[in-house]
Amino acid sequence: MPEMRQIDVGELTLRCAVEGDGPLAVMVHGFPESWYSWRHQIGPVAEAGFTACAIDVRGYGGSDKPDAIEAYAMERIVGDIVGLKMALSPDQPAVLIGHDWGAPIVWNSALTHPEHFRAVAGMSVPFAGVPTRPFTEVFREHFTSQGKFFYQEYFQEPGVAEAEAEPDPRGFIQRMMYSISGDVPPGDYWTKPLGATFLEGLPDPHPVGWLTEADLDFYEGEFRASGFRGPLNRYRNHERDYEWLQGWKGERIEQPALFIGGTRDPATTLFGAVADPVALMRMFAPKVEGHILDGVGHWTQQERPKEVNALLVDWLERL
Repeated sequence: MPEMRQIDVGELTLRCAVEGDGPLAVMVHGFPESWYSWRHQIGPVAEAGFTACAIDVRGYGGSDKPDAIEAYAMERIVGDIVGLKMALSPDQPAVLIGHDWGAPIVWNSALTHPEHFRAVAGMSVPFAGVPTRPFTEVFREHFTSQGKFFYQEYFQEPGVAEAEAEPDPRGFIQRMMYSISGDVPPGDYWTKPLGATFLEGLPDPHPVGWLTEADLDFYEGEFRASGFRGPLNRYRNHERDYEWLQGWKGERIEQPALFIGGTRDPATTLFGAVADPVALMRMFAPKVEGHILDGVGHWTQQERPKEVNALLVDWLERL
């Protein structure tokens, strides 16, 4: 089992699951997850000769939870990753590994602080370069202005999504995870009118081997204690993130990079199918290696841990 540590990263303290010795490899989770979403990767990465460090992102689990929306801007969270690297590996650059929101966090950490991060891996969400406009403009053009529901629009008003998720965090997480996994039957679950709730129309979850009752117990305990405000505040910073990233307009991730996605992951098909997300990424991260796993949904490293571990460890050992 990893050692649970509270690490001062400068602005606040992060809870981290740490195992192994060697070069630092930081793992960053997405929504609605935890350090625990890397439970299958921490040991293998440590065994490969790295210090594996899976964090609770600010707002989650055992990490500090500032209240202000602007405390969850990308710039601030990237600052946490830099602070963690300086605390654990002040003299050597680290490797970054991220999934879901964790992927943009690690992509942008590598882009903006290449002196601290020598390689970067992302799962589910490819890197598409410095944004040319805030993401709020994109989804309001494609969804909101046409009277269509889009989950990130639903998340914008503070308190609305919290009121839906917090009475039953276990049910919320189970239904959300199942609905965009590789196990859900094909269906148009997310096509619904503006004004619908997040859970409305989602299929009833069936038991799946990669998300056990014990896993749900853990996630439920975490979110009953932390609530959802901090995690949801990440979605309320698109304009701030856009403004900050303009300082790197035209720049690319030049470090070695790895992308692992799934053929049934909606993260790459929200605005029209991306035939080859790896080819898209190569324009912005020329040293990327890519793997798209057949039948895998959004929860890449939890749905297919053995395949992901084999690809990830192979890549790490070649750095």
